[in-house]
Amino acid sequence: MAWIFLFLAGILEIGWAIGLKYTEGFTRLVPTVLTGAAMLASIVLLGVAVRTLPLGTAYAIWTGIGTVGTVILGIILFAEPATAVRIGCIALIIAGIAGLKLTA
Repeated sequence: MAWIFLFLAGILEIGWAIGLKYTEGFTRLVPTVLTGAAMLASIVLLGVAVRTLPLGTAYAIWTGIGTVGTVILGIILFAEPATAVRIGCIALIIAGIAGLKLTA
């Protein structure tokens, strides 16, 4: 169950990271509230997950999910560059996440 909570926390991290773009510097009320709620929920779920998972592993996986998802959505939503180097770096992060999961 802790892995599910950690995965959901990572998904919410993607949500709040992308949400930051839509807040326009926290000047738009609805995106700001939604981003804040996603931040809070993400941290709470991470906290629940680390009750049984190793902290270092959980934190690295949480940030890895957030990083990979945010970069991919940045490419899709905001026309950020999708260079071979960026894709390669995403692959390395995914490999690191998988390695940590397998050794936990």
